[in-house]
Parts: sequence; structure tokens; C-alpha cells
Amino acid sequence: MSARILVVDDLAPNIHLLQVKLQAEYYDVLTARSGYEALEVAQSERLDLILMDAMMPGMNGFEACRRIKNNPDTWHVPIVMVTALEETKDRIRGLEAGADDFITKPIDDFNMMARVRSLLRLKMVTDQLLSHTGHTLSNSRSLLETIEKQRGRILLVDDHKRNAEKISTPLREKHQIVIESDPVKALRLAKTGVDAVIVSLVADSFDGLRVCASLKFNEESRDVPILVIGDPEDETRFVRAYDIGINDTIMRPIEVQELNARVQTLLRRKFYADSLRENFNENLEMVVADPLTGLGNRRYFDRAVEPLFDALETRDTAFSVMVFDIDHFKRVNDILGHDMGDQILKETAARLVTNMRAVDVVARYGGEEFMIAMPETKLGEALVAADRVRALIAGTPIFVDGEALQVTTSVGVAEAEPGESLRDVFKRADDALYKAKQSGRNKALPAAVRQAA
Repeated sequence: MSARILVVDDLAPNIHLLQVKLQAEYYDVLTARSGYEALEVAQSERLDLILMDAMMPGMNGFEACRRIKNNPDTWHVPIVMVTALEETKDRIRGLEAGADDFITKPIDDFNMMARVRSLLRLKMVTDQLLSHTGHTLSNSRSLLETIEKQRGRILLVDDHKRNAEKISTPLREKHQIVIESDPVKALRLAKTGVDAVIVSLVADSFDGLRVCASLKFNEESRDVPILVIGDPEDETRFVRAYDIGINDTIMRPIEVQELNARVQTLLRRKFYADSLRENFNENLEMVVADPLTGLGNRRYFDRAVEPLFDALETRDTAFSVMVFDIDHFKRVNDILGHDMGDQILKETAARLVTNMRAVDVVARYGGEEFMIAMPETKLGEALVAADRVRALIAGTPIFVDGEALQVTTSVGVAEAEPGESLRDVFKRADDALYKAKQSGRNKALPAAVRQAA
């Protein structure tokens, strides 16, 4: 899992130690030596996770965490507080500041990597949810907070009654807890709809790892997040549990704040994924809203390119837009009739979508006009692709009712520039399309570079 992680600590040896450990797992690591510097890096760089030392001179980690979480541009980045303080009040202070999790010095490598992987998975699902719902960072916080207020149904699999009660009591304040000591019944319950499963590795009457494996084997429970509980000396079994596919671990003796943080992360990921799936299903008709061609419509295209503009502004990730227009289409409709025109539109749409990449956004923007957005593509590359597809359309007749029709298209291509809106990019691409029409049609021409204000 490739990700960019910011390590914040005022001591160089601590930074170096974490940097080496994280880079060994192929993460991209940035560093900051103070809370103030952490705020600057978080504002200027795209981050997937922050490891924040709690006690630093000047601005401590708690205050830096609070400011990052209150910033509309950075609130979504998960933060793990790293502290030598073991008092409960300090952990509560970190969670109140907005931290998603915490680890205690001296840092245990296994525990740290478990936290990192779990929160990176959450960040990935969060990004997907915001992208697919069309929400931006500035207007998505209320959406996610609404999702997080859901009451979760948690299955606890443990045959120690006292342990089970100790685990379930603090969780019952927010969630419904179902305790089951029989693994067969637990597997049956997991198939009926639960939001998370907690499995004990220290049970006497069943093998917790086998329960986890069965949960992941069954299709009905495969996607339910799993937290396993064991003793510190169970590290080998924890590693095996991750191999099976569990999501997180917690070691005994269990701190209530740590338990709540781990469970909340799992539930957030589950709720976000459920919402993403529901949003996809709800918008499926909108995505294929053009009944004639089967392509996305204008509304779909406008929403689909919003994440591309976000990536352009935050990560300088280029993308380009093409405007395809069927030449002399009005004449086709007037002479051959609308039924023939509809067949040409459908065949042109099919050729466009089958000759572009899977990541490209292809839509019928209106009439005989089609829009295509190419992520991570500069103008020169997009122009080559546009000309290739244009030549393919022109070089292969479209057969309608046994009659071969020669159809050509004109194309305008523009690369989005920082500060532009979709309307701006479309206008430049449309101007290039107009020039292609004026210069004889059946051409792909690049847009002019935007004039500086």
C-alpha cells in the first residue's frame, strides 16, 4: 500500500527511527520538527497519515492535532498520537483533540504498523467515498459526521464471560453488542448483518484464528471488519491473523480509550464503504442517463471531473478534456432522418468508449457532442489519443440498415490549468473544435493556452 506519511517529532533520532521503519515498508515519508512546521506541511502537501509526537516545545502535538482537524483542507487526514505518557487523561486529551488513534513509546513495530495500515485503509475508503459522491473536502464533513453517528451492530466472539463483559460494557454506550461463545452460532450471526466482529485469541473452547478464517471464507461475512484480541506474547498469532485478512488487533490488558478508538476506526470504514456502495447503486441510473447511447450524461460528466480538478489544485496532477463533434450531423438528420441519426450517435459512442482507457470519463454532452476527460494526461498525449480515435472513426464506415455511411468527427483538446473551472476548460476546447470545423473538419486541434490575468 503506497502512501505519504508525515512524521512529527522535535527529536531528530526519533524522526530518523520512524522514517527508516516506514520507508522499509515502502511508504513515502515527510518530516517536521515542530507543531508549527507540521501545520505548514499538512497545508501544502497531500498526506495520507500523520504520526504526531504529543510532547513538543512551542506547540505541542495535541494543539497541532486540534488545528489540523479544524482546518477544512486537512481535517480528513488520520492522525496517530505518539506519546510516552500512559495516563488515561492524556489519551483522552489526544482523542478530544481529534486524534484517530495513539501508540505509546517505546514504539512496538508490530503495533505501529497495524495502526498505520488500518488508518490508511480508512483514508482510502474516505477518499473513494468523497470522490464517488461528488463531495469536496469543504462540504463533506457533515456528510461523514452523519454517517459516523450510526449505531453499529458488533458481534463479540469470546467464551470468557468476564472478559466479554469487560469488552462489551464501554461499547454498549454507542453500539449494539451481541456476545456469542459458540463459534458455529457466531458464524451464523455474522451472515445476518453485523458491522464489525471482535474475536478473542485466548478462548479455551475454540480457535480464534479458525473463526477469523471462516468469516473471511464465507461470502456473506467476507467484508465485515474484524478486530482480534490477544496477549502481548501472541505476536506470531497476530501476524497469522493479518495473513488471514483481519483488520486490526488489540493487546491485553485492554484500555477503554484504545478499544473505543480501534472499534470506531473499523466502523467508520464499514459505514463509509456501505455508503459508497449505496451511492453507486443510487446513481447508476444517472451514470447511464443517456438512454440512446448508454453513456453518462452532462450531469454525470460535470460531477465525475470534480476530483480531477481537486487533484490538479492539490497535487498538480494534469488532466485533459476532449470535445468530439460529429461533422455535418444536422444534414444527416435532415436527409436520412432521425432514426438514421440515432444509429450514427450510438455507433460513434460505442467507438469512443471502446477506444479510450478504462479510467477516462466518456459522456454524451448533448446533441452530437461528446466529452472525454483523460486523468493524468497532458495536452500532447491527449491530442495523440484524440487524433487516433478520430482517424479510426473516419476510416471505418458505419453500417446502418445495410448501408455504409462515411462519418467523420472534429475534435478540440485542452489541458486543464490551475485556477480554471470546467467551464473555462470546455470553452478553450470548444474554441479549438470550432477552428477544426472552420479548417475543413475531420481534424483534432489543440486549444490555446489560457491567457494570464
